[in-house]
Amino acid sequence: MSAPEPRLRPVDLARLAGISAQQVRNYADAGLLPPAPRTAAGYRVFDARHRRALLTYRGLLGGYGLHTAQAVMRAVHAEDLPAALSLVNAAHAALHEQRLALSVTAEALEAVAREPAHVPAVPRSGLLIGEVAGQLGVRTSALRVWESAGLLAPRREPVTGTRRFDSTDVRDARMVRLLRQSRYPLDQIRPVLDGLRATGGSDALRAALARRREALNQQATGMLAGSSWLHHYLAGTEPRAGADAYAGAGTDAAVR
Repeated sequence: MSAPEPRLRPVDLARLAGISAQQVRNYADAGLLPPAPRTAAGYRVFDARHRRALLTYRGLLGGYGLHTAQAVMRAVHAEDLPAALSLVNAAHAALHEQRLALSVTAEALEAVAREPAHVPAVPRSGLLIGEVAGQLGVRTSALRVWESAGLLAPRREPVTGTRRFDSTDVRDARMVRLLRQSRYPLDQIRPVLDGLRATGGSDALRAALARRREALNQQATGMLAGSSWLHHYLAGTEPRAGADAYAGAGTDAAVR
């Protein structure tokens, strides 16, 4: 006959995860830990399963974030495994979509970078839509479509409403034309233009994309670690390194 599992106090779990005892109680109240029996005096009684649940939740936080980590643990404790797995799958799918979008933006940026650097100067008064169309070799209707899609925003003369394209507008129109020639849809062009406007140039945008790619890699690694904790929790087993394997989990101030 196996020995009963040792009882754990909130402070024991708190020390294990590096949080406060009150936060452990908050987790229990929020359904992030399995139900805990109480003593005659009303104190919660925790055991090894609560310890595993705590470490699993904290492990999920780093990769999946607060909302998904909480929803997964609540689904598990409601014995709704399909819902928990669906949440995990959805998080991975969303991360993959972000990675694909990042790749599209990076490829589009490189296509823009291959464009010859020399372009005609734009007068201080700006260019009319017909002049821009002639310079780029496109119809004026194309420029209007790009404007209606939010890709271009030339200023308008107050009285006549005539469009005036400054050097930035012409640059944006040139990039849209180039990317459209490469068959990029309009919704994939917007991130490139937004990035260039925000960073001020292609080199800065390239660096920003590299940072974003690294952040996605770190999130994917966090998801992998969190999935391992969840697998062991569902199986009722311990990770090989035990509790010491817990590291780098995210924070969840909203549950404190």
